[in-house]
This record gives sequence, C-alpha cells and structure tokens, in this order.
Amino acid sequence: MNTPNPYAPPQAAVQDIGQPDMTSEAAGRGTRLVAAILDGIIAGALIYVPLVVGVALSGRPLMVNAHFNAHAIAGPGGWLSLLGAVAWVWLTILFVARNGQTIGKKLLAIKVVRSDGSKASLGRIFWLRNVVNTVLGFIPLYGIVDLLLIFGEARQCVHDKIADTIVIKA
Repeated sequence: MNTPNPYAPPQAAVQDIGQPDMTSEAAGRGTRLVAAILDGIIAGALIYVPLVVGVALSGRPLMVNAHFNAHAIAGPGGWLSLLGAVAWVWLTILFVARNGQTIGKKLLAIKVVRSDGSKASLGRIFWLRNVVNTVLGFIPLYGIVDLLLIFGEARQCVHDKIADTIVIKA
C-alpha cells in the first residue's frame, strides 16, 4: 500500500523567502546620520533651490504685507520645484525598491535589510519605517526616543524595530 494519504496536508517547498545573509556588518551610527543629512540636502537641492531661483528671477516678492504671495511661486520656479520633487521621489523609490537604499545611503554604501539579512521590501520600508514612524512622531518626545535607541547594542531605532529591519554596510 504505497498510495499517498488523501487526508494528509499538502506538501510544498516555499521558495519566496530569500536565504538570510548573516555575514553583513551593521552600519555605523555616524554613517547613518550622514546618510540622513545627505538625503535632506539632496531633497532640498532638488526642490527648494529651483523654487528660490524661480522666485528670485520672477521679480515678484515672496511676502506681501506679511502674507505669503502665491503668485510668486506660480511661475517657472514652482514648476521646476515640482519637477525636482518628482525626480527626488522617483529616484528614492527606484533605489529603495532595488536595494533598500535612499540616495544618501547609496552614496555611503549602506542599505536597509530585514533583521535576518534578507531583502526588505519597498512596502515594508515605506509603510513601517516611514509612514508609521511619521504618525508616531506626533507623540511628544517620540522622535528623541526613536533617535536615542540607535545607541543600543543592536543599533536599531524604534522605526527599525517596528519594521524588523537593520541598516548594514552594502
């Protein structure tokens, strides 16, 4: 009687989970800080520099009688700023989806992975590391606690723990 049991649970090999890479070294705290600063500088350069240049070249004042002048940014500066924002978002999504890196992380050769060393998905990084962390940021003192946890032995901030991710050298 070699017939399989019709009441046994189905058997299948699961192949959608990558092999963990536990040989990677955690990224340094200073490197992570510099990557975050670089991301801010790059975003500012792509978004705000065109806006400031466009407003300056338009000849219209940004403030009129202590009120914001919306007509000042409606010209080329506003459109260039919008184009810069789209470029920044596109590049960031591209790099994060490919290898778990923002532009700053790519420049400093570090990346975000799951805590077991496997690749972190774009959804995990976007929703758990960014959106949930932003919502929690409305809690008083959360931002300070989030940042201070990087000094723990695991070098994980709160957003890393929520998303089950670590930052390693690429």
